[in-house]
Amino acid sequence: MFGIGFQEMLVILVVVLIFFGPKRLPDLAKSLGKGIAEFKKASEEVRKGIDEAVREADNEETDTDSPPPGDAAGSDPSSPGDAADSDLPPSAANESPPPPSAPKG
Repeated sequence: MFGIGFQEMLVILVVVLIFFGPKRLPDLAKSLGKGIAEFKKASEEVRKGIDEAVREADNEETDTDSPPPGDAAGSDPSSPGDAADSDLPPSAANESPPPPSAPKG
């Protein structure tokens, strides 16, 4: 527990007993217990909120990666020439480039 051994815990309890007295010690322990319980509850709520936000972000990311269901193109992104020739008309995409001209000199 927090890297504190039995002897250190005993010294802390003796100091607290001397400082606060035996009459206030039960009230102090009760207040400390309630504070720790509330802290655990609040940290669990924060953890759940973070997990939910991460889950929503993952769901949105997977939704944006998949194509929409009404995609008219329906083409495979791995098909050859799909990315480079997409701006050219179909007739220009199949033509070979013109031969290089002879150097003038």
